[in-house]
Amino acid sequence: MTKLLAKDAVKIIQAEYNANALEAKERGQLVAWVTSIAPREFLEAMDIVTVYPENHAAAIAAKKGSMEMMNIAESMGYSTDICSYARTNLGYVEAGDSAAGKLPAPDLLVCCNNICNTVTKWYEILSRRLNVPLIMIDMPFSHENEVHDRAIDYMVGQFQHMIGQLEQITGKPFNYDRLHESMELSNQASLLWKEAADFGSAHPCPFNGIDFFNYMALIVCMRGNEKAVEFFTLLRDEIAEKVARGEGYLENEKYRILWDGIPFWFNLKAMFRSLKNYDACMVGSTYPDNWVLPYDVHDLRSMARAYTSIFINRNFDYRIKNMTRLIDKFDVDGVIFHSNRSCKAQDFAQYAMSRKISDITGVPTVVVDGDQNDPRSFSEAQYETRVQALYEMIDQRRAAASVRR
Repeated sequence: MTKLLAKDAVKIIQAEYNANALEAKERGQLVAWVTSIAPREFLEAMDIVTVYPENHAAAIAAKKGSMEMMNIAESMGYSTDICSYARTNLGYVEAGDSAAGKLPAPDLLVCCNNICNTVTKWYEILSRRLNVPLIMIDMPFSHENEVHDRAIDYMVGQFQHMIGQLEQITGKPFNYDRLHESMELSNQASLLWKEAADFGSAHPCPFNGIDFFNYMALIVCMRGNEKAVEFFTLLRDEIAEKVARGEGYLENEKYRILWDGIPFWFNLKAMFRSLKNYDACMVGSTYPDNWVLPYDVHDLRSMARAYTSIFINRNFDYRIKNMTRLIDKFDVDGVIFHSNRSCKAQDFAQYAMSRKISDITGVPTVVVDGDQNDPRSFSEAQYETRVQALYEMIDQRRAAASVRR
């Protein structure tokens, strides 16, 4: 019997997850729409089904349906300057269906603004339009180099308030035993995710880094339950076996690339071609690294610190240190920064980061223009030209190093 590969398993598990969420809604089980790096462990504890408008919006774009949804949202008065995930989702709410199918209607919303501030207004709009309660978790931005204890105190208070809100919404006492079980599973999944991604440091790199954007869907929507642990164990072991065999994704790996930002969901093929055609491999990315969220089980303070400490929620110095760490760890030859029109929180500092990273590490960088869901902000020809320039800069750096030796 042929062993199921992770790239096939993720499609099956995601389809089952979506189907189960719709069936759960029909059975009368509560459904929450949740932002991508919110502490879903609390919802798992109360047997609330979680679905993710961001995941759904990305899937709609991958199936070439985002423009239809955004046109609807823009016709309602929503500006093209706001996040294309939000526009895609708000258009979907009006349309009721999409290229990526349906989401079960929410009974509540859970919004955590550690990923960006756009979600705050987006989920307030959803709460009004859908007439459902909104649990808002306000994560303070870490302006200092370390997350301050006063921020953790603030977050623990919000977690405790969230528990009371969930008890009120569900009409039953909070299940602390199930919370601790979900926290343990979340930690296991997070560490397995990190172990799998860390194999990108191997020479040659054993995987196509673009695949991790697809695997990311499960660390978002299933972190904190058994299925996530099972899948990421499969992924980790599959990659470990390739490393043990000395097997690389590319036959002749020439360039090792780090990606910063969300991908172009509507045109992953352009990203794939611009790498593979030049024997370049994406060995790592700052974006999937957000879901490495280990903390001490049974400790809300440790959990609060983990959710507050994601790199999007940290200051410029931290981001620089994080990227230089990844460049060194994965032996990176060049960095591609996606200047994403939608994601201001992640991308506002990229030009400064690009210059600083090159100054510190000597590694060439380029900034490419685009958007996660809106193809109007992306030029494939321009993207290809800039990526080619990156490879040329890498070659020039190597030639100069060879002359010095």
